[in-house]
Amino acid sequence: MEPTGCSQQEACTSSSTETAEDLAFKLNAALRDNNKKDVLELLEKGADVNSKAESGWTPLQSAVQADDEDLIWLLLEKGACPHARKDNGGTAFTEAAIVGNVNILELLLDRGVDINDHDDNGFTAFMEAAWYGNQEALKFLYSKGANVNLRRVVSEEKLKLHKGGGTALMDACKKGHFSVVKTLVQEMRADVNICDNKGRNALIHALKEGCAKETYDSAVSIGRFLVDCGVDVNSKDECGKTALILAVEMRSPDLVKALLEKGEIDIDDADEEGNTALMVAVEQNDCNIAKLLCEKGARTDVGNLIAVANRNRAHNMLRLLRQYNARFVPETLKDWEPKSKRWRDQLKKLYKIYRPMIGKLKTFQYIQQRIQDTSQGGIYLGLHGGTEVAVRISRSTESDKEKAFFEQCGNCEHLLKLFQFEKAGGYMYLCFPLWEKNLEEHLQEPENQMDYKDALRMIFQAVRELHSLGFAHRDLHPRNFFIDLGGKIYLADFDNKRKLIEGKKELLNSDLEALSRLVLYVLTGGRKPLQQVSTKDLATDSSDYKEALDLVSSLVSHDERGLEGLSKHPYFWSKQARFKFLKSIWNKIKDLSNRKALFQAPNATESFPYPLWTKKIDTCVLNIMENPREGRHFKYSNDVTDLLRLIRNLDEHPDVRISKKIGDYAEYFLKLFPALTIYVHNSLRQNPEYSHFEDIQDPSL
Repeated sequence: MEPTGCSQQEACTSSSTETAEDLAFKLNAALRDNNKKDVLELLEKGADVNSKAESGWTPLQSAVQADDEDLIWLLLEKGACPHARKDNGGTAFTEAAIVGNVNILELLLDRGVDINDHDDNGFTAFMEAAWYGNQEALKFLYSKGANVNLRRVVSEEKLKLHKGGGTALMDACKKGHFSVVKTLVQEMRADVNICDNKGRNALIHALKEGCAKETYDSAVSIGRFLVDCGVDVNSKDECGKTALILAVEMRSPDLVKALLEKGEIDIDDADEEGNTALMVAVEQNDCNIAKLLCEKGARTDVGNLIAVANRNRAHNMLRLLRQYNARFVPETLKDWEPKSKRWRDQLKKLYKIYRPMIGKLKTFQYIQQRIQDTSQGGIYLGLHGGTEVAVRISRSTESDKEKAFFEQCGNCEHLLKLFQFEKAGGYMYLCFPLWEKNLEEHLQEPENQMDYKDALRMIFQAVRELHSLGFAHRDLHPRNFFIDLGGKIYLADFDNKRKLIEGKKELLNSDLEALSRLVLYVLTGGRKPLQQVSTKDLATDSSDYKEALDLVSSLVSHDERGLEGLSKHPYFWSKQARFKFLKSIWNKIKDLSNRKALFQAPNATESFPYPLWTKKIDTCVLNIMENPREGRHFKYSNDVTDLLRLIRNLDEHPDVRISKKIGDYAEYFLKLFPALTIYVHNSLRQNPEYSHFEDIQDPSL
């Protein structure tokens, strides 16, 4: 009878008793020793087929590690769960790939395991096969649909440390499995230019291990193969070392020569310590490689080359360097303090180290100088003519188009502007005024002191400016809004998701809906991810609560006022402006015979929120207003028009007794009747006959 195993959702249990734990330990030991007799006896004694031994190993995983197909069949017949995980998230399936047994892999696949399932470190069975050089297992998994270019998925904590993101090709390169590398690239079309979360491609992984004697030959072979396959030779490791620098460290003239023959390589690129390939060759006293570099034009006027050669007593190196005009010229830098607070340390380091200049630009394209990731590549720190900038590096055919777009933003107050640009080696370097944080980062800070209303004013203006240029943004995410040292907000589109509007109202509506989510995200302080925040997360005790709700609702419903009109929404009014608006309404309507009709709009969606307002107001205040010392007495009703009349009369005919009682009039009424402003505003706006009484301009402007 064919074994059935268990479903992927089935829990794999273990006994909690001392005897059960002992049995589990013995069962795993017997399996690893391929002792079928002891395995059968232990199972007959009641050993749990799904028990877990040290580090979470199950009997099935131990049998797979022992590469014993008979025992694996036996355990599956006894109900062993193929989906059970060790403490590190590994399964019997990933273990089978490590062993390299195709029969076991096929057996477990037939029991419903996911071919692209991964452990807690992001390793899939396909990656394990590549890591251990199990070519037949690799080919089998590929034939069954394994994702060749899958990048290692890691936890959010590890992602923040730039861990993960590796591929099977990187693993094969790192371990020096040349035949596996060729199979992955030539037969499985593995992408040679995918980078891990530290920005390293397959070539970097191969060369970083190449200094070891046992991996030198394979690293050279893999390196030359990848270069022939068009790998990006300017990729760097986490310390900023290029493939050329790593090849020099390996002391491989063949590999150095192969890299130099690639015309696009930057021979004078330096690592985070400012060391170029030539400086490394001189330090190692490798005259052959130093000569190759000098013949290809490596600069001899950077770094203390002569001093290093003297220290090494390297007379042949000294002769070579002088032949190529090397001189001892000590460099002294003035003390310099960046304006940026957040990027201070990185900018000072960039200022001090040697970097080959790109026109007037000094930048370093490696992880410690990267300030933001985008789908189109990283944004890096830079110094352009001494000015602190953010640098976007592009080699695509869209670079001129992107430059033209940012130049269009030059006259806009809240769209990110292009400061300068440089071109070199087929790349374009777009330089922007440096920001401190993006909006998402700022809101996550515990010490966040942002004026949310002022921030949203700038955000609304930025989107309006983009629309005025004829574009819809289509990705109004907080990471695309940047905040400078002075707190000013700018909108950018580094992911190139914008689209020409060209009369397509659905594009504008999409931006309005995205803006509604962004409003909620900002008003709730970024406590929840953008897509999860809702109106339920708004603080109901906020003085702007009703206005905020109405603003969000208006954006979602594609309000006819559009973004231009909604930028003047009562949410953005000050308290004094709201109070001024309320008291001004009575002056406009007092001479109308049918004032109540003003607030009976056919399109009205809400009734008057304070039908018993005379009961809410302070009785002393109401009594004074109804029985003034001078003038006729008047009995106020619970009608909204009488409430507006009271507000107007109280402000225009102040009474010291009331002032002592309630203090600031605007503060008092807006706190007592927080929904009044938006109710009056919308009632007049939605009434076609009387909408001319409502001036939607901010009365404070």
